[in-house]
Amino acid sequence: MNQKTLRKPGKIGELFRSREASLLLVMVLLVAVIQWRSGGLFLTGDVIKNVTQNYAHTAVLAFGMLLVLLIGGIDISIGATLALSGMATCLMMRDGYITNPLVAYLFSMLVGTVCGLVIGLIVSKGKVIPIIATLGMQYVFRGLAYYIAGYDWVASDELLPGYKSFAWSSFLGINNLVWIVLIVFVVMFVFLKWTGFGRQIYAAGSNPEAARISGINIDRVKIIVYGINGTIGGLAGAMATSLYGNAQGSTAMGAEMDVIAACVIGGVSLNGGQGNAFGVLLGAITIAIISKSLSLVGIDAFWQQALKGAIILVAVLVNVLVQRNVARRALKRRDI
Repeated sequence: MNQKTLRKPGKIGELFRSREASLLLVMVLLVAVIQWRSGGLFLTGDVIKNVTQNYAHTAVLAFGMLLVLLIGGIDISIGATLALSGMATCLMMRDGYITNPLVAYLFSMLVGTVCGLVIGLIVSKGKVIPIIATLGMQYVFRGLAYYIAGYDWVASDELLPGYKSFAWSSFLGINNLVWIVLIVFVVMFVFLKWTGFGRQIYAAGSNPEAARISGINIDRVKIIVYGINGTIGGLAGAMATSLYGNAQGSTAMGAEMDVIAACVIGGVSLNGGQGNAFGVLLGAITIAIISKSLSLVGIDAFWQQALKGAIILVAVLVNVLVQRNVARRALKRRDI
């Protein structure tokens, strides 16, 4: 048996050196502290159901943001896309144009896709910096959501009963919205790991010039990625409005910050080319735990946002340090 074989880590060793494993450890410690500080109130069926149900649309948005960040972009308009898609769908239901819950979800995804494609075209063909393009479109989409509703809102009794009940119903004991999260996760995991276009996304984010020389159409990749992100934003819009039972122009205000934080905590690089669906899922769960737990442990509302930001920074710092250690060990093995 040669020396290289002796030094090669096994699969279990690699697992416990991974960024996802470190995040799992952070989550376990966080839950333990919350459970202790809340007097045992956190790990109860009602709280867990509330957390998974109410933050399902945030988790779904995070998978779309993952794709955008992988190509080195960003989308701070995703909350506004959610609001516009949800509002347009609910208005169509209110006015009798949509009479089927499934059609409502599909229509919301269509609206979101259009929003995403518009941003993709502005970024790729207009050569506008993503943060500027999405900042501008954030105001456009949010303004449109208010305008098409006549600066009003769509009330619960104006929506289809089946549309509202979907978000509160379960299949095999799991809430329907959680099922959507799991399905999107599996699709995104397979898409990024085993498809040619998924590899193009990583290549475009890691080294755009090298990807372009190898024949990858970077503009096409950007348009499709932002289009997919918009589709997911539209799906989240339907999820949120069916959950809340109404549509307002202010829905998901500031949601993009939680979504970006979930991605960063999950190991997605803001420079592009690094990250995966499993890490983002863990990051979204971490954000949901933090958001729900602050009120349970008796933190004053005035300090909740500050503490939430501090916890996110600590979680990111821990993961960055672990990842640096992983990279350092990998270099050492390569030199041996």
